[in-house]
Amino acid sequence: MSEIYFVRHGQASFGSSNYDQLSELGHEQARLLGEYFRERDMLFDHIITGDMVRHRETAEGICAGMGLNEQGFEVYPELNEFDFHSVLRAYITQFPEHALPEKPVPLDFFRRLKQGILLWSAGELEGELPETWASFEQRLAAFREGVQQRHAGQRLLVVSSGGAIAMLVRQLLQAPESTMVDLNLQTRNTAVTHCRFNNHSMRLSSFNNISHLDRPGRESMITYT
Repeated sequence: MSEIYFVRHGQASFGSSNYDQLSELGHEQARLLGEYFRERDMLFDHIITGDMVRHRETAEGICAGMGLNEQGFEVYPELNEFDFHSVLRAYITQFPEHALPEKPVPLDFFRRLKQGILLWSAGELEGELPETWASFEQRLAAFREGVQQRHAGQRLLVVSSGGAIAMLVRQLLQAPESTMVDLNLQTRNTAVTHCRFNNHSMRLSSFNNISHLDRPGRESMITYT
């Protein structure tokens, strides 16, 4: 049976003017994951990413850790994250009493984002949004179905984002919409989610694994943003 390893990108630049790039720690997380793969003699037939900068930089770091000369990745925009900035902005606009405090911490964002995603999934989030929940679902399902048809017998590495991976896992589990939110908010940077598949189905094997960071002396490298 074929295998696919979904990897959430390394820590991005939370709080900066451009979130879509890895922090110094994010680059290190990606390199360590590549070293972990190399230690286990794991090779991939294809490396696939979304078209976000943080996806590409994570894939490059993994390749560096594996000792590979990066030859270019297969890019699928379907793997991109949903526009959580727009969801958060729409939620705060709809509920101004929940505006962010003057000096917000990550938990302030996550609490509001969770409520915004739940409203978005129920079709109750007001305002201009670049994508509907149904469209988000459909593009991840289309990616999954395409992989099942094109990559029989192969081992794939796929670098994406927490929300996109959470949506894929929710679909595999046939779970309610709220499950995607819970999975999204607990997915750690450079965590690995492993699935097996054939051209008919895909099955979840493990979720949110960080064996490359779950070691003495690396506790501070485990992040969620």
